[in-house]
Amino acid sequence: MTDDVKTNPGEQIIDTSFSSALSERYLAYALSTITSRSLPDVRDGLKPVHRRLLFAMRQLKLDPGQGFKKSARVVGDVMGKFHPHGDAAIYDAMVRLAQEFAMRYRLVDGQGNFGNIDGDNAAAMRYTEARMTEVARLLLDGIDEDAVDFRATYDGESEEPCLLPAGFPNLLANGAQGIAVGMATSIPPHNVIELADASLHLIKHPNASVDTLLQYLKGPDFPTGGVLVEPQDSIREAYATGRGGFRVRAKWVVEKEKGGAWQIVVTEIPYQVQKSRLIERLAEMLQAKKLPFLGDIRDESAEDLRIVLEPKSRRLEAEIVMESLFKLSDLETRVPLNLNVLDANGRPGVLDLRGALNAWLAHRRVVLQRRSQFRLGKIANRLEVLGGYLIVYLNLDEVIAIIREADNPREQLMSRFELTETQANAILDMRLRSLRRLEEMALRTERDSLIAEQEGLETLLGDEEMQWHKISSEIREMKAIFAKEDKRRTECTDAPEIDFDPNEILVEREAITIICSEKGWIRAMKGHVELDTEFKYKEGDGPGFILHAETIDKILLFAENGRFYTLSGDKLPRGRGFGEPVSLMVDLPADVDIVRLVRANGKKLLVAASTGHGLIVETEAALAQTRSGKQVLNVPGDARAVACCSVEGDMVASVGVNRKMLVFALDEVPEMTRGRGVILQRFKDGGLADVTVFDSAKGLVWQAGGGRIRTETDLGPWAAKRGSAGKLPPTGFPRPARFT
Repeated sequence: MTDDVKTNPGEQIIDTSFSSALSERYLAYALSTITSRSLPDVRDGLKPVHRRLLFAMRQLKLDPGQGFKKSARVVGDVMGKFHPHGDAAIYDAMVRLAQEFAMRYRLVDGQGNFGNIDGDNAAAMRYTEARMTEVARLLLDGIDEDAVDFRATYDGESEEPCLLPAGFPNLLANGAQGIAVGMATSIPPHNVIELADASLHLIKHPNASVDTLLQYLKGPDFPTGGVLVEPQDSIREAYATGRGGFRVRAKWVVEKEKGGAWQIVVTEIPYQVQKSRLIERLAEMLQAKKLPFLGDIRDESAEDLRIVLEPKSRRLEAEIVMESLFKLSDLETRVPLNLNVLDANGRPGVLDLRGALNAWLAHRRVVLQRRSQFRLGKIANRLEVLGGYLIVYLNLDEVIAIIREADNPREQLMSRFELTETQANAILDMRLRSLRRLEEMALRTERDSLIAEQEGLETLLGDEEMQWHKISSEIREMKAIFAKEDKRRTECTDAPEIDFDPNEILVEREAITIICSEKGWIRAMKGHVELDTEFKYKEGDGPGFILHAETIDKILLFAENGRFYTLSGDKLPRGRGFGEPVSLMVDLPADVDIVRLVRANGKKLLVAASTGHGLIVETEAALAQTRSGKQVLNVPGDARAVACCSVEGDMVASVGVNRKMLVFALDEVPEMTRGRGVILQRFKDGGLADVTVFDSAKGLVWQAGGGRIRTETDLGPWAAKRGSAGKLPPTGFPRPARFT
C-alpha cells in the first residue's frame, strides 16, 4: 500500500466478489436485527427500545408515586441519548407498554389517549403524559447498585444498561412478539402469580418436569381475557418444546328477552383482535349470507366490551350459533408460542418453559450477588469513615489543635493517628455540631449495625442455599404486590364437541312424503301420505319410489352407475304437480336409471351389481357434497348396479336373473366406503337380479303375486357360503325374480 493510499483510504480498492460482499453485509444486518431489535433477552424479557424507555423514565424521576411528564419529553430523551432511531418508532413502543389490552402488566402508566381495542391510534406524543408503573419499578430495582453491566451509548457521551435487574418475570408475564431475519419470536402473556408459584417450586426442584410446572402454570393469561380451549396434551407439548400454539375463544353469555327471544352478548374477545375489524368482518359475511345462523350484529360497547349477536331464529341453540361463528370468524384465534429468545451470552435459541424460568432465576441470583458485593463495598467505605470519626472523639482536643494550628492538617492527622486519606478528609469535613457526645453513641451504634450487616452479606455470598432462600423471599414479596387484584383473566376449559349441520338446523322440521316417478320426476307432499295411495304422473310415466321422510333429512339416490347422489328434503319441489326431473338437482346421466331412494338415517346399506359383487356401506359415508355424487360401488364395463337394501338382520338372500336363489350369513359381506366388493353369488349367464337382508328368526319375506306377502322360514336348501351358485327358489316366487 502506497503512502497516498494510507493518507486517503477512500481511494483504496478491494477486489472481492459481489456475492461475498453482499453476504457479509447482509449477515451483519441480520445479526443486528436479531440482537438489537427483534428478540427479547431471556433475563428481563425486554428489547433494547423498551429497556431504554424505562431507563430514560427513571432518569427523569418518573416513579410510580411521582407526577406525569409529557410523552414527548420521554421520547426526546430516549432518541437523543440512547436510541438512534425515529421518534415514531419509539413512541409506538411506549404506547404499547401503556395499553391495558396489549400488556398483561403495563410498564407505563399513561395519561391521555393511548389508543383502544378498536385499533384507533394514540394521540400525538405532545398531548399524552406518562410515568412508570410498579412493574417497571421492580424491573429497575437495584440498577444503581451495580446489579447489571453498563455500556457506552451510541454517541459515547453516557452509559446505558445492557439489561435490567428484572425483579419481575417479564418475559413470560408480558410476552413478546418480533420478526427478525430468518427467525421470529412469539410469547403469549401469563399470570404472574402462577409464574411465581412455578418459580418457587423450581428453586426447590431445579430439574422439575414440565408436567409438574403445569400444575402451577395453567396456560397463557391474556389481558383481554377470553377462553383457552387448547387440549391439555397440546399445551404440554408446546411448553415442553418451546413451540406450539393456543386456541383462544371469545367469552359470551346469553341474555333472555320477552316472549322467549334471546340474544348472545360477547364480553371478551381473543388477544390482539381489533374489535372494530372483527365486527366489520362479521357484518361483511352477514351481508354475503355466509353466516346462516346470525340475524344481526350490534356493537353496544362503552367502557366494557359488549357485542350483541341476534340469532336468525329463536329455535336455534346458542352453543351451535357460537360454534359456527368460532369456525368462520376471529371470535376464535390461534395464538402461537415460539419461545425464541437471546440467552445470557446474546445467542438466539428456543427454550422450553423450565429453561426460560431457570434463566430468569439464574439472573436473579447474579443480581443478588452483585448487589451484595456492591453493598459490601459501601459498608467497607462507611466503616472506614466511622473509624476515623471515632478517633476524633477519643482525641478531640488534640485533633482540634492540629486543625487550628497545623499548616497541613490533613497530612498531620494522617501521620499522628495513622489515618487513611479518606478518613482524614472525612474528619476535616465534619461540622462542629457533630462533636456532641450523642453523636459518638450514634456512630458506635451505626458501626456495630454495619459490621453485623457485613457479616450477614459475607455469609450470604458464601452460601448458595441462603441465596436461593433470599430470592424466594423476594419472589414472595413480588407475589404479595399482585395477589389481591391479579385474578386470572383467561378461563381454561375444553372446547365442546358439537356436531351439527347448518342447513339442517335452519330448516323447519316437517313431515313429507317423497314421490319419485319411474323416469326420475321427483316431488314432496306435506305430511305422511299413505304409501299405497295412487298418485298422478306424467303421461307415459309411472310410479317409481315412495317414502316417508322429513324436511331435515338427506335423501340418498342410488343409481345404476354405482354412485350415490344426495338430495335435501327441504329443497325438493312441493305441491301436487308432477315435480321436477332429478337431473336438474344432481348430475345424473340421462342413460342411467335410479336403483333406490332411501333416507340417510345413519344405518347401513347393502349394494350390489349385476356381476354379483356387493358390499356394505354406511349411509353417512355415502353422502355427497357435490352434484356429481359419490362413487361407492365400482361397476365395470357394461355391468350396472341393480340392488340397494337396508341392513336389518343377520342373513342375506340373493337371486339371479336365472332364478337361482342363495342364502348366506351377513357377516360374510365386508363393510367398505368404496370398491367393487366381493362376490355374493356366481352366475354362468344372466347376472344378479335382486338382494335383500333379513332376520333368520323371522324368515325370508317376499311379495308374491296378487299383492300377497309370503314368508319362508325353512331356508336350508338355499343356505350356502357366499359366492355359491344357488338353487331354484320356492314355488310361487315372482317373475321376474325380485324380493319386493
